Amino acid sequence: MGGALGQRSDVRQRMVRAATELMRERGYNATVFAEVLRRADAPRGSVYFHFPGGKAQLAVEAAEAHAHGLIGVIDQVAAETDSASAFVARYVDVGRDEMVASGYARGCGIAPLVIEGAAQDVEEAKDVGRRAYGRVIDRVAYHLVEFGVAPSAAQSLSDAILAGVEGAMITARALHSPSPFESMRDVLVQRAAGVSPKAPRR
Repeated sequence: MGGALGQRSDVRQRMVRAATELMRERGYNATVFAEVLRRADAPRGSVYFHFPGGKAQLAVEAAEAHAHGLIGVIDQVAAETDSASAFVARYVDVGRDEMVASGYARGCGIAPLVIEGAAQDVEEAKDVGRRAYGRVIDRVAYHLVEFGVAPSAAQSLSDAILAGVEGAMITARALHSPSPFESMRDVLVQRAAGVSPKAPRR
């Protein structure tokens, strides 16, 4: 019995991962269950067994999983850097490098729920973008404060970082170039330096 439950859980996780990938590549409306099942190598009956709320429920869970992954990236970048400026530069560079590695094919896994029609399909989708982006902003701000940035400045800078990265994803894909990330990084690093203490706390 335990093995069967483990297999069901694994199938569910694979479907969430596949949905996250597809939403990042194609958006919400163009993500279809048939492709999710193919990428997840999941049986056809898995759809409404694991996601009785249908496509919108799967999309919500995919967006939340993407946000969870972003939090992990933010924490890792903070652990590897020693100042607010270095933290900001490295975080933006991670986003740039992932975009380039994907062949400019993958955007944000949260944005499709905000800008497409998922919110019309299920009530929870109306709030998932706010919750997910809020978690990212708060986590970035937390680490900026740890690097010695005043809380109000950290919150403002964190808002700008999220807005900058989200915008860079769109324009980098359109231009097929990393330059939007690099230009935005330079501006945000200057801002981080301006609100940082003279000597890093770490």
